[in-house]
Amino acid sequence: MRTVLTRPAALAPAADEAARPDRKAAILLAAEKLFAQHGYHAVSIRQIAAEAGVPLALVGYYYGAKHELFHAIFAHWQPTIDQRLALLHQALAGAQPPPLRRVVQAFVEPVLALRASAEGEYYAMLVARELAYRTPDTDRVLAEMFDPMAHAFIDALHQLRPRWPRARAAWAYQFAMGALLHHLMDHRVQRLSHGQNPPHDAAAAPQLIDFITAGIAAVLPTDPTTPQET
Repeated sequence: MRTVLTRPAALAPAADEAARPDRKAAILLAAEKLFAQHGYHAVSIRQIAAEAGVPLALVGYYYGAKHELFHAIFAHWQPTIDQRLALLHQALAGAQPPPLRRVVQAFVEPVLALRASAEGEYYAMLVARELAYRTPDTDRVLAEMFDPMAHAFIDALHQLRPRWPRARAAWAYQFAMGALLHHLMDHRVQRLSHGQNPPHDAAAAPQLIDFITAGIAAVLPTDPTTPQET
């Protein structure tokens, strides 16, 4: 009789291991940091376990496969997306007509605040990296988490500039996203400014908001024959 070889089942961690919620949080933070620094595909589950200081089996016990752990990071930070949408709603419900700059502030300011915080630094870096260098594996998560928000901002731009097609508002959103992501990721500004400008400095937020606002106004002018809104 032929013996059938089967893969042994993964052993569950000991009870005292599984009862440590601090270790579950440590795994999420370690994955977030390593993915942000090196990219999703360059990081292994073994490296995440080592960074978190936990047994390898515990990563799979809490989060499953690597793509599920990647998804869990973004699900953990879902409130930051909700915050941006709430600020967008406030901007549109404010002065009539709502100023374009307030919509841009809702788009930019929470991200810069996150990047400047100790808690959100690696998450902001991760979002910027994966949006800039997306792959099929990561794009599914990004589409699920960020596309609804992107559509909301594009719809808002179209609402502010209804004489233009929504497709043109989508271009304006993409250009705005490019400026924001570059600001989050690029370190050369310190060298190019001869040391005067720290990289991704949150104090530069008003200038970035002015820049993006002016750029959107150039793509979606209220009236091509009149000065553009800033």
